Amino acid sequence: MDYKFIKVERKDNTVYLNINKPPYNVLDIPTMKEINKALDSLISDNEINILVFGSEGDKAFSAGVDVADHTEDKVDEMIQVFHGIFRRLDKFKGITIAAVKGATLGGGCEVAIFCDMIFAADNLKIGQPEIKLAVFPPIALAVLPKIIPQKKAFEIIVGGEVFKANEALAMGLVNKVVPIADFNAELAKFVGTFSSLSGSALKITKEAFKKVNSLSFNECLANVEDIYLNRLMKLEDAEEGLKSFMDKRKPIWKNK
Repeated sequence: MDYKFIKVERKDNTVYLNINKPPYNVLDIPTMKEINKALDSLISDNEINILVFGSEGDKAFSAGVDVADHTEDKVDEMIQVFHGIFRRLDKFKGITIAAVKGATLGGGCEVAIFCDMIFAADNLKIGQPEIKLAVFPPIALAVLPKIIPQKKAFEIIVGGEVFKANEALAMGLVNKVVPIADFNAELAKFVGTFSSLSGSALKITKEAFKKVNSLSFNECLANVEDIYLNRLMKLEDAEEGLKSFMDKRKPIWKNK
């Protein structure tokens, strides 16, 4: 299948899905629609045991969802398409590995942390800076407190700080960090650890892990979506944060 904004490659029981919009691999609506289309085909293929979610280029896994798609006329479609990625990943029975390099911010960070594991290059810069535009990251809000301690998760979401690779590793946000020069070779080794194992055992183990470690993702996401669309995005500060970014000026908050 031909794609314009992503690359999909299959190696035996493993599929590599790379965002192909370097240097920053920004997720706009057309790109996310392609990702959803690719994920639909993966979900229905029982022979696939592992999905590696990566990107082209070394500067960024993804700098996030296109800010221009957050405007009032696009935000409903953007949320539907963006959250469609996670609803599909949640249905995928195999193991998911985010292979991240460089800027992994906002929506890009959310894609990474939603995967079962994160394999990172040492040039990683990861975080959720949305609060600086007076908005919050819905997916991170739903899943980050289940990955790292709640108080640290809250700090990341309300502080908007960006963390380096060693900091992310120390807090348990990523599984492994390797030099950028060795990234592809080390990723192959990391993936090989799991691709050599029983696919059916991996899938059943993942199913059991999810059942004992979380409430329904869809229930959590539905609540967060409602707050995001019907309360947060109605705030004047949210509109000002997005507008100031596109106008390349400092925001003037009504509620400072």
